[in-house]
Amino acid sequence: MLYAWREWQSTMWAPVLPWLQATADLLAKIDGIHHAAPCRQFAAGCDLLVRLIKHYDKPQFGLTHTEIAGQHIAVRERIVLERAFCRLVRFERATECRHPVVLVVAPLSGHHATLLRDTVQTMLPDFDVHITDWLDARHVPLARGTFHLDDYVAYVQEFIEFLGPEVHVVAVCQSTVPALGAIALSAAKRRCTPASVTLMGGPVDARQSPTVVNDLAVSKPLDWFARTLINTVPRPHAGAGRKVYPGFRQHTAFVSMNPDRHLKAHVEYFHDVSAGDTEAANKHRTFYDEYNAVLDMAAEYYLETVRVVFQDFALARGTWMVDGERVRPEAIRDTVLITVEGENDDICGQGQTHAAHDLCTAIESSRRFRMTVAKCGHYGIFSGSRWRTQIYPQIRALIQRFDKSSAQGNDSAMAALR
Repeated sequence: MLYAWREWQSTMWAPVLPWLQATADLLAKIDGIHHAAPCRQFAAGCDLLVRLIKHYDKPQFGLTHTEIAGQHIAVRERIVLERAFCRLVRFERATECRHPVVLVVAPLSGHHATLLRDTVQTMLPDFDVHITDWLDARHVPLARGTFHLDDYVAYVQEFIEFLGPEVHVVAVCQSTVPALGAIALSAAKRRCTPASVTLMGGPVDARQSPTVVNDLAVSKPLDWFARTLINTVPRPHAGAGRKVYPGFRQHTAFVSMNPDRHLKAHVEYFHDVSAGDTEAANKHRTFYDEYNAVLDMAAEYYLETVRVVFQDFALARGTWMVDGERVRPEAIRDTVLITVEGENDDICGQGQTHAAHDLCTAIESSRRFRMTVAKCGHYGIFSGSRWRTQIYPQIRALIQRFDKSSAQGNDSAMAALR
């Protein structure tokens, strides 16, 4: 009923929002009126109200070009594999370069893969980048079947095998657990494993330095999550009848983690629009256009993730079973391991990602690297200035060093990362 009520509410607001936005735009354009503070404030209020109420569709990556060796190179998105709940997307550059192949495993934890736009954009000049573009479960018809955590792992295995053993995997946040699980299972069966795996800000062992997210997961029994957070997709969506953890409920949870920060951001946006500070207002819009765009997750996948990752700590404890097989990270031998954590990460606490080193015991110490970034929060690990200037250059150097088709890197520079 809650999902249907939300849809009804959106339908009721739909004819009003264009009028409110048009009013805000008109007041901003009329000559002379921008000198009247009450009118500017009214325009800003209309604009803010629209942004607080409207539905945010999935954003586009919008990556149409990159620069390689000073040359402006066109880029286009191409779906190279498509499955019921995910598409493997390649950012195909107009000029083919012999660059290492990278598979970015985007998290399936509420936001779309476009949250990693800056990650992809930064990597494009140096790598042949592919990304897992997870689908909104409300758009997947019931006839396409269910989606479990085991399916996520199987998808990652399939994508790695499709791209070949020279691929380098970069897994962000939630995806670190199924990505590491997929590689471990493949290694145990001597199937295709990647040249390297970079785990960034993920809950490999959520027992370490628990955050608010971790505390919530263990504070309630699993059936509470099932009873309280799961809803049924209503008509007319293609996935009508599917049980999901709705995006709007996830968004509420995201905001509730830092309500003061979001309230302050929206108040500042109101004042920026009122003052005509277009640059500051556009920065707010850019961030919240992405942050407010959320997707529904299949209920079975969400509940299994809560249990396996955040309640049972099954990967860290060595008890995780996938399709009847136990996940054994100690089976991984030939894959370089890189882990990245942010000192100020309030979603994934310190030590949770680096814990992978204690699990992957068969990887030689000379092929294991860890990075803790000072004064860096969760999103700063894969987006923003710290990602571009501090984290990425080190990851790039490591991948290029261990890529079979690349020249050897600077060993002394690499040693500083260990």
